[in-house]
Amino acid sequence: MVNEATKALARQVVSECQNAGCRLVTAESCTGGLLAAVLTSVPGASDVFDRGMVVYASESKSQMLDVALSLLSTHGAVSEQVAVAMAANALALAYPHANMSLAITGVSGPGTIRPFKPTGLVFIACAVMDPSRAIVRCLNFGDVGRDEVRASSVRSALEVVLEQLRVGLPLVPANNTER
Repeated sequence: MVNEATKALARQVVSECQNAGCRLVTAESCTGGLLAAVLTSVPGASDVFDRGMVVYASESKSQMLDVALSLLSTHGAVSEQVAVAMAANALALAYPHANMSLAITGVSGPGTIRPFKPTGLVFIACAVMDPSRAIVRCLNFGDVGRDEVRASSVRSALEVVLEQLRVGLPLVPANNTER
């Protein structure tokens, strides 16, 4: 499912996170932990990966990440607002052990959630301790099949990490204790 280009991108993310003192936490819905799996397949990932959460159901987003039920009912689980809340709340839970978070929520298919949320619609949010530096992406990969939507989401999320690192913002140091 994950191609060599995505694996190379993951290696680049791990390397650049090591250089920047970045430690990641992930909160995944439609990718079901694939982002965490891709990152942790890279040697040295333990230097930069703190934890990953899979919050597939709306209830789990609320219970594990404290995403407001009102946000979920108003905007739906697949929305920019929920992706941002997932990223911000995952970072808050992991801090001080992580200083950047990635959240992915979307529709892998087949089928649609609502008429305006078709298969292939994905939201990716990246949060750091400065909320004004959050990055959010709305992507529509189309009805290309579950595996391709998931793989494309992971690839895009890795690109967002690199974008966030290239901004050059000072990261609050993470407490990188030995495990």
